Amino acid sequence: MRRRAILAGVAAATAWALLEPLDRRLFRCDYSDVALLGKSVTRGRGWRPMGLAIHAVNGAIFGLAFNEARARTSVEPRRLALSMALAEHVALYPLTYFVDRYHPARGDAGVPPLLTNPRAFGQATVRHAIFGLLLGRWATR
Repeated sequence: MRRRAILAGVAAATAWALLEPLDRRLFRCDYSDVALLGKSVTRGRGWRPMGLAIHAVNGAIFGLAFNEARARTSVEPRRLALSMALAEHVALYPLTYFVDRYHPARGDAGVPPLLTNPRAFGQATVRHAIFGLLLGRWATR
């Protein structure tokens, strides 16, 4: 179960990353989690693979947390995964204040101002919902 949840988290995070170009067009907002993560580590050509790797690791950690929560609650697993993903989004989004203020690539492609950006908040909400739905489905098959 643990291994499956970790792999499901990696797969859901990868799906999220692959959907970013579409939601960037739909929301008309140049916000990319892959860019935010990758460009925090390197500004060179390697930011994209680095961002994808960090995003996948985050997905694995979230999958593991989901697995532990699932073992301790009677909430239906798919509902739990979606709820956890959206709760994480709402709880951590205020930290974008620090991204807006201190990120080394703030203002560059993929890293627009976030805290007061309703389009970016909408993107992040949809991304977290998709992640939660996929995690819940793939971790519980």
